Amino acid sequence: MSLLRRALLQRAALAALATQVPRWAWSQERLRHDPFALGVASGDPTPSGVVLWTRLVPAAHGAPLAPLTVHWELADDAGFRRIVQRGQAPALPEWGHSVHVELQGLAPSRWYHYRFQCGDAVSATGRTRTAPAPQDLPARLRMVFASCQRWEHGHYAAWRHAVDDAPDLVLFLGDYIYEYASPRDATGLARVHALRAASTLADYRDRYALHKSDPLLQAAHAACPWSVTWDDHEVQNDYAGVRGRDGDGGGDTPAFPTMRQAGWQAFYENMPLRAASLARGVDALQVYRSLSWGRLAHIHLLDTRQFRDWQACRKEGTSGAGGVRPADCATWSAPQRTLLGAAQEQWLDARLAENPSENAPHWSVIAQQTLFSPRHYPSGVRSTDSWDGYPAARERLLQSLQRHPQRNTVFLGGDIHQNYVCNVLAEPDRAHAAVLASEFCGTSITSRSGATQAKVDAIARHNPHVLLARCDLRGYGLADVTPTRWTTTLRVLDDPLRIDSGASSLARFVVEDGHPGPQRA
Repeated sequence: MSLLRRALLQRAALAALATQVPRWAWSQERLRHDPFALGVASGDPTPSGVVLWTRLVPAAHGAPLAPLTVHWELADDAGFRRIVQRGQAPALPEWGHSVHVELQGLAPSRWYHYRFQCGDAVSATGRTRTAPAPQDLPARLRMVFASCQRWEHGHYAAWRHAVDDAPDLVLFLGDYIYEYASPRDATGLARVHALRAASTLADYRDRYALHKSDPLLQAAHAACPWSVTWDDHEVQNDYAGVRGRDGDGGGDTPAFPTMRQAGWQAFYENMPLRAASLARGVDALQVYRSLSWGRLAHIHLLDTRQFRDWQACRKEGTSGAGGVRPADCATWSAPQRTLLGAAQEQWLDARLAENPSENAPHWSVIAQQTLFSPRHYPSGVRSTDSWDGYPAARERLLQSLQRHPQRNTVFLGGDIHQNYVCNVLAEPDRAHAAVLASEFCGTSITSRSGATQAKVDAIARHNPHVLLARCDLRGYGLADVTPTRWTTTLRVLDDPLRIDSGASSLARFVVEDGHPGPQRA
């Protein structure tokens, strides 16, 4: 590990220790602007703690910020009359002046309020909570799961409705930002921006600042804790593992590993992640992890980008992965190909093996980026960027679930900008195979699907395990989880081009305890 990287990691870990930094150790200056313009957030709750996040911004056209001291408070009440904990943390230029405070010693299953202060500036107030104690079986968990929020394709009205639904937790499943420049032709777009296509750390920081400037997204972060993972657009469309579309980094674009590391560092800086995610370095950010909600649910958040093999039969230099006919692509069925990487596959298998017992969680949730179930297109083509492009990897996960039977397994996904509800079959290519689990793949917050409903209807007719497929609506998924029932409501917008768009429920599906497979309610 280089001396520079070691120093950065040490300072990031120090910044997460909320009470260890003396006030005199960091310069402090009077700020003449609102440094908290990107809002506040919290994430990854445990029974005794949670991560608090903010990121300071300089004044427009002002000088870069020096290291600053940020004070924080956690209280039982919104008026901060009953302070539970308080402390201070450094906001360092090396980390984009982001602040990650890892709280400990809190009571389980409790809501709290928090805020930050820097000089005379005070942030908005956020609301967060801890998870239930490991032995507890809570009566309910309400989760929002969402993904894909391209700036130009819509306003973030979906987040206003998500806040109104009062979730305990948000699972964000990737494509928080999009790396593209705005199209020159703005016809049909909700809004545009003036940023160039992202390739440097400064570019990615600017892109997160753009998205986080949206007040509806800020309100959603302030409403409850989030647990986040990434997909491709946090770096580059359809990148795979260590490779982008420029292959070895040649051509007119920056070397891809440098670009990827910049995107990953900006992701850490802008998300409520723990310093432990930096254990292997910024160039190997640890994103996959598990969260427990007492004995009600264990949530396994996966990373399907960092460790995947290059898409089957994808040509070098192409801007995106396409589809293949398996008979024309020997690589597609190669048994060693992986979407998760060997280490993550082993980790997930071990996590699933922990569950079978009298104290097993009622719901085992596999939250990842894309559609897990197959889509057999009438044309015979298979997508190469989803699990369909890695059939051996999907088979290994299905075998893991059969070796370690869970009480109930639910897959959550995003990426494809379409709502899919599926029976997850033990043998995915056999129409009448046993149903092993349930799947809800959510549509996008704003990003367009690029498909037509007629084509999606044809896919559904060709795939009996697909219970619902819609490509024309934007929104999010709402999951109400109890010990005996999982209910998913697909929430959709009237018009994503309107900031004041209304919302409605497209459909509601129920999974009963002990009976895999969604049923329309």
